[in-house]
Amino acid sequence: MEKVFESKFMIKLQEFGQKLGSNKFLAALQAAMMSLMGVIMVGAISQIICSLGSETLLNLFTSDSKIYQIIYLPYQFTMNSLSLWVVALLSFNYAKNLKMKSPIMNAVDSLICFLLVSGALITNEAGLTGIDMTYLGAQGMFIGFIVVFISVRIEKFCADKDIRIKMPDVVPPFLQDGFASILPLLFSVIVLLGASTLVSNMTGGAYTIASGFMAVLGKPLSALTSVPGMIIMCTFAGILWCFGIHGTMILVPIIMPLGIQAAVANAAAHEAGQALTFYPVALFGAMAVCGGTGNTMTVALLGLRSKSKQINAVAKISVVPGWFNINEPITFGMPVMYNPILCIPYVLSIPVLMLCTLAGYKIGFLQPAWISISALLPMGFGAYLSTLRWQNAIWDYLMLIPATLVWYPFYKIYEKQLIAKEAAAIVEESENLTV
Repeated sequence: MEKVFESKFMIKLQEFGQKLGSNKFLAALQAAMMSLMGVIMVGAISQIICSLGSETLLNLFTSDSKIYQIIYLPYQFTMNSLSLWVVALLSFNYAKNLKMKSPIMNAVDSLICFLLVSGALITNEAGLTGIDMTYLGAQGMFIGFIVVFISVRIEKFCADKDIRIKMPDVVPPFLQDGFASILPLLFSVIVLLGASTLVSNMTGGAYTIASGFMAVLGKPLSALTSVPGMIIMCTFAGILWCFGIHGTMILVPIIMPLGIQAAVANAAAHEAGQALTFYPVALFGAMAVCGGTGNTMTVALLGLRSKSKQINAVAKISVVPGWFNINEPITFGMPVMYNPILCIPYVLSIPVLMLCTLAGYKIGFLQPAWISISALLPMGFGAYLSTLRWQNAIWDYLMLIPATLVWYPFYKIYEKQLIAKEAAAIVEESENLTV
């Protein structure tokens, strides 16, 4: 294993990761993602309580009851509004890295620009106006990255060229910052609102920048419904996640109708006492069979014994959500996105486990689903309820073995890097104390 760690490929990979980490925008992005742990965990707790208490498991309340809606509310304003908080923290950290005078104003301005692009206003039949939250969650995250980059760079340009409304020195600093942000924000709004209006007019109002971007990515994937096609689609979705694009949500509109059709067809066959049919859409679950997309549960389990304080801390709060296939604590906490060392196993685990699952169906160990289950459930529960077979239930846990084989060498390299960084930070801190 040591030879693998010291191979030319792994060394180059580490060097590439270090170069990415020195980029001011990507460094700000990683800092923003790791700062979101509180938001993510509160959302995950809300999601888990709703899942446990609903009619799918303990039947303490129904999913359309008032108590469910109350418990689910924190999720709506944390995980389901994730792009808002990513934009705010990313712009703040990016502005700090660029040594901007008032990073908090940059964060506010970026949020305004992002809402202009992704937060369309909608009016219901009763005449009430609200914000469409479709692209305020993880689906709009990549568009958020672009908005932040454009907005902060415009403000940086204005600061460098001293393009601002100037106030006398006797005016309080916070008021000076407020006036100084007027022109940069106006320029950002003109650029981004102009681009958004252009896209809307060119598509006859059918698309915004956010929805159009997702549609462009999803359109060519809709034709890939064979076994090779499913593997290509799911692997591509994993690659998109590494760049902050919600690849899973791109696939859901394609996969969900196919999955329901397959379950209905097999339910009819089961009722008639006929053999169940394997449909390629059954492989979709393998991209997130243990711990969520990228099969990250194994990272949480390995991290429980890690000597890296960062990995160990993230792992401790990721195991329970990971059991429910909620892997945002790992994806954002390690982080996985824009981290080439962890992106490789994140993506590679998907085709590997899909092929293992295909073999499970071919040899008859796994049975195709004939009951449609869409609830968020712990590992193995959904597989059991959709087939009523213990073999399908334990498959999620068996898949931890190949997932670990894929993740382990890359995880150990990343762990080694973090241990070295943490040791260097301790030495530096002790030197500063002695001085």
